[in-house]
Amino acid sequence: MDQKHGILLLDKPKGMSSAYAIGKLKRLGQKKIGHAGTLDPMATGLIIVLLGEATKISGYLLDNGEKSYDGALKFGQITDTWDAEGKTLEERDFSALNEEMVRDAVQSWLGKSIQEVPAYSAAKHEGQALYKLARAGKETPVKTKEIFISHAEVQSVDLPSMRFRVTCSSGSYIRSLAHSLGIRLGCGATLTELTRQYSHPFNLQDAHSLESLLDNPEDLADKIIPITKGLPNWHQYEVSETEAIGLRNGNPVMHNPLLSEFSLGEKAFLSHNDSLLALAEAKNVDGKKQWHVLRGLLTD
Repeated sequence: MDQKHGILLLDKPKGMSSAYAIGKLKRLGQKKIGHAGTLDPMATGLIIVLLGEATKISGYLLDNGEKSYDGALKFGQITDTWDAEGKTLEERDFSALNEEMVRDAVQSWLGKSIQEVPAYSAAKHEGQALYKLARAGKETPVKTKEIFISHAEVQSVDLPSMRFRVTCSSGSYIRSLAHSLGIRLGCGATLTELTRQYSHPFNLQDAHSLESLLDNPEDLADKIIPITKGLPNWHQYEVSETEAIGLRNGNPVMHNPLLSEFSLGEKAFLSHNDSLLALAEAKNVDGKKQWHVLRGLLTD
């Protein structure tokens, strides 16, 4: 099958890594392939798969997109991975907990905070993934990152378990949220289930199972979403034939009356005759506004 250019929404099954799932899709002739946001093997749900030239929008998707998850955790247990797939390090008494305490504590997730990165994660230290150091029995440095939680909801409490829904900034670790909640309540907690329901700007309900994609490769083209749909807040700007030739040679699109409609810093897809040519940003160069090319696109 020819290399496709666009976005594919995958509903990742439980029990496989994101990399393994993407590797399966490579067998459909999609050698240039990537994704926007890893899911742990235990987790299920939405992965935005990027095919061909769509891989060039990955950073912009990850920078700007919130994600929503449904999950479950268990109080009274601490594992080395902070989820149910890890080795149990400690069992603690949770009998002092009640539903009101749990619901109040979950509200502490809201807003901006500094989150500890799990030792068993793909975060890098001196070029090596932390999980590789941890599995080798080596000491892993404590890393932190700033996150933002816009929504946190307790769906049910049946101690020692709790089900929840959370909407967070890209790159947040839900295992860390579970772990920190357990620390705050004094009894420990471990993530037991996780499903990604939303990854900006797409929903899980529109995703396809890995099995259906692999079993029906002839339908792949019909399931691909245009690259522009991945960044719906970006403009699409039609350039002239002369400007298109210049873009293909690596030149910016210079001052044009239509550029007056755009503010400096705004981003756009530059296209000509329905062909995407570049990702660009409106900049002021030597007193003149122009579309500065961020990445060229070759979708023909």
